[in-house]
Amino acid sequence: MISVCMATYNGAKYIKPQIDSILAQLRPDDELIISDDSSTDGTTDLIKTYGNTQIRLLEDCNFHSPVLNFENALKKATGNYIFLSDQDDMWMSEKVAVMIKYLKDYDVVVSDCIVINSDGSTLYPSFQDLMKAKKGFIRNFIKNGYLGCCIAFRKEMLDYFLPFPKGIAMHDIWIGLISELFANVIFIPDKLLLYRRHEGTLTSKGLKSNFSYVYRIYYRIIFALLVFGRYLKTLFVR
Repeated sequence: MISVCMATYNGAKYIKPQIDSILAQLRPDDELIISDDSSTDGTTDLIKTYGNTQIRLLEDCNFHSPVLNFENALKKATGNYIFLSDQDDMWMSEKVAVMIKYLKDYDVVVSDCIVINSDGSTLYPSFQDLMKAKKGFIRNFIKNGYLGCCIAFRKEMLDYFLPFPKGIAMHDIWIGLISELFANVIFIPDKLLLYRRHEGTLTSKGLKSNFSYVYRIYYRIIFALLVFGRYLKTLFVR
C-alpha cells in the first residue's frame, strides 16, 4: 500500500493537475493524504469535488507552518511506502512504478525532476545536475540536495524522522540528514515530476535560499545539534 502525503495552503490555482497526476497512479487500496493549513482560496472545496475515497482530507488545521503541516499528514500515513508531494507540481506517469522498484532494495529513494515556472516552461532540465545533488552527510549538511517532492521512503523510516523537532527550517532537510545517518539511500537520475517554482511558493521562490548568510549558518548549527540529539536518542532507545 502507498501513502502519498501532501501539504496544502492556498493551492487552488495548481492543485488539480497535481491531484490528477497522482490519482492516475494509485491502486484502489492506496491513499492520498492532504493536510490543509487553513486555506482561504477554495483549495479544500476543490479537493472535495473529487468525491474520491482514496483522498483523506485533513481540514481546519492552523499550523501556519509547512513543516508542521507535512508532519500532520505523515502521522496519518498507513502505507508501506510513503511519497511526499507538493501541491503545485505534476507527477510523471511512471513516478510511482519507478520509485517502488527501487524501494524494494532501498529505504529512501530520491528522484530527479524538471524545474518549471508558473506557466509550465522549463527553467532547468535537471534539479540534480543544477544542485549537484547526491549522497553524503557533509555534502547535504552544507548544501541540501534532498528535495521533498522527489522523496519516497519505507514506512519504517518514520520512526527516525518523526517527530520533527521544533525550530527546523524545512522538513526535507531534516529527512535528508536523518536518512544519511540511518537509511540505505539512493539518488536516481529519473526525472519523475515537474517541479514548479512560482511567486506563490511557500519555500524559496527560486532555487537559491532567500535567507541571509547569518541565518543559514544559524540554522545549520541548530540542525547539527538536533540531528546529533536524535542520533544519540535513537542509539539509546534501540
